[in-house]
Amino acid sequence: MTAQRVLVTGGAGGIGVALVRAFVADGARVHIADTDAEGVAAVAAGGSAISGSACDISDPDSVEALFDDIEAGMGGLDVLINNAGAFGSTAPAGELDLEDWRHVLEVNLTGTFIVTRRAIPLLKASGGGAIIVMSSLAGRFGYPNRIAYSTSKWGLVGFTKTLALELGAFGITANTIHPGAVAGDRVETVLRNRAAHSGRSVAEERALAFDNQSIQQFTEPDDIAALAVFLAGPHGRSISGQMLPIDGDSRTA
Repeated sequence: MTAQRVLVTGGAGGIGVALVRAFVADGARVHIADTDAEGVAAVAAGGSAISGSACDISDPDSVEALFDDIEAGMGGLDVLINNAGAFGSTAPAGELDLEDWRHVLEVNLTGTFIVTRRAIPLLKASGGGAIIVMSSLAGRFGYPNRIAYSTSKWGLVGFTKTLALELGAFGITANTIHPGAVAGDRVETVLRNRAAHSGRSVAEERALAFDNQSIQQFTEPDDIAALAVFLAGPHGRSISGQMLPIDGDSRTA
């Protein structure tokens, strides 16, 4: 089997790094894109199967340069993972700054569109492939004080379902993955910030978070990556247009 050629946006940190490692372990060649140029270089230094470009996905010229690198280095594309995104400010809708709203939607929705539009011809030329879009628990529920983020993650569901309808005839699948709280530094920072504002301990805040889900643990990045590898692999070829939660059976965002 020919090695898959994979693009991971937001590939220099967090879930992105787990995605890169999982696909490389599965025999793929992976190109990463991220605004963090130093992070791109660090991840790309992890092996000959990894390459990368500093890229702002909301900038069409930057995306065009990214795909020049992909075509020169890998000769095409089989799997697109839209993982890059902006979280935005914490504020109720009535107080959210308009520029904050615009920034989150510009990255999460428009940026994902710009990358995907450019990738589609390459995926078609490969004779079939997979598009995986990283949504969120906030793309299944409302998320108080994060209205721009939640709106963008819901929007990605409609975006991806439409891609599934348009591209199925070309053998291209499209699905969204919806992580909940992911184990790592970010969720620990969130818990500490909640504790600082509530007067509760970090342990109490962790217990409250677990009360929201049936499985009493945060999701491991490697588990999310393994799901992506499965969806892009030979046993995922009939799965398309689907929302796939991986969140410990959470009840709210």
